[in-house]
Amino acid sequence: MPKFLVIRFSSIGDIVLTSPIVRRLKLQTGGEVHILTKQSFKGLWENNPYVDRIHTIQNKVGEVIPTLESESFDEIIDLHNNLRSLQVKKALGIPSWSFPKLNFQKWILVNFKVDRLPDVHIVDRYMETVQHLGVIDDGDGLDFFLPVDTRDVTEDLPANFSGNYIGFVIGGQHEGKMLSEAKIARLCREFSRPVVLLGGPEDREKGNRIETHLGKDKVFNAAGQYSLMESAILVREASVILTHDTGLMHIASAFKKRVISLWGGTVPELGMYPYRPGEGSEILEVKHFMRPSSKLGSRKGIYRLWNFMDMIPDERIISAVQERKEI
Repeated sequence: MPKFLVIRFSSIGDIVLTSPIVRRLKLQTGGEVHILTKQSFKGLWENNPYVDRIHTIQNKVGEVIPTLESESFDEIIDLHNNLRSLQVKKALGIPSWSFPKLNFQKWILVNFKVDRLPDVHIVDRYMETVQHLGVIDDGDGLDFFLPVDTRDVTEDLPANFSGNYIGFVIGGQHEGKMLSEAKIARLCREFSRPVVLLGGPEDREKGNRIETHLGKDKVFNAAGQYSLMESAILVREASVILTHDTGLMHIASAFKKRVISLWGGTVPELGMYPYRPGEGSEILEVKHFMRPSSKLGSRKGIYRLWNFMDMIPDERIISAVQERKEI
C-alpha cells in the first residue's frame, strides 16, 4: 500500500480547495494519506475520513522532520510549493510532485492586465500532482467535515430567521476584497429575507453597527461570535450565501450552497472562484482597467481611488440573491 505525504500549510480556503485531491488520492489509490499543515489549521483536517494521520508545525519544518523521516513515505504531494515545502522535500529525499503556482503569469495579469493564465480552477492545477498515479476527477466538489459535536448555533437565531435567511460573509483578508460598510447595510435593508452576517472577530464591530441600525429582526450579527465550525453551520443552513472572496465562500461551495460571490481587487481568472457550488450560483464583478489591483486585493492606494467592490450595482446583487429560494 503506497504511503503519501500531502503538504498544505495554510490557509482556510486553500485547505478546503485541496480536499478533492486528498479524497481522490485516498479512494483511487487505496494508499495511506498523511497531511502536513500548520498547527492552527489542524482542525480543518481532523474530521476528514480520507486522512490517516496529521503532522503539524508551529514555526519551522525542522520541528517535524524526524517524525516524517520515520514514516518512510513513498511520495510527497506538494500542494503548497513554497520554501518550507521545499525544505521538507530536500530533507526526505523521496519522489515529489508540486503543483504549478504560475506566479509569473499572475504577475503579468496584475501588472499588465494581460491574462496568460490557463482557464482552469486551481483545483484542476492541484490535480496535476497526482495524475501520474492514475488519479482522475471524480466529478464531485469540495469536502468540509464538521465535528459531530458542533453546536447547532441556528438555535440562537430569531424565530423569523428559521430556514429562510441570507448568509452574508462581510469579511475579507484585505480591503480590496470587501464591500464598504455603508453598501453592506444598504443591501441588507433591501433584501426581502433576514440576514445573518458572517465573518471573523475583526468584523464584529462593523456587524454590530449594521445590526443596531437595521434591527435584530432584520439582521443577526454572527461575525466574531462563533468558531469556524459553528459559522460553517450557519453557512450550511442558509438559503443562499452572499460572499466576498473568502474561506467561507469555499466552505459554502463544499456544502453545495447557492453562492453569489463578489469580486473587486481580485479576479476569478486567478483560479480561486467557487468550485462546483450549488445550482444558480453567480460571480458578480465590474470590468475595470485597473483590475486586478493585486493577486490578494491588498493595494490599498488603488482600492481607495477605485472602489471596485462598491461599483457592483446594488440592483444586480439584490436580483442575484433574491432570484430564487433554495429548495
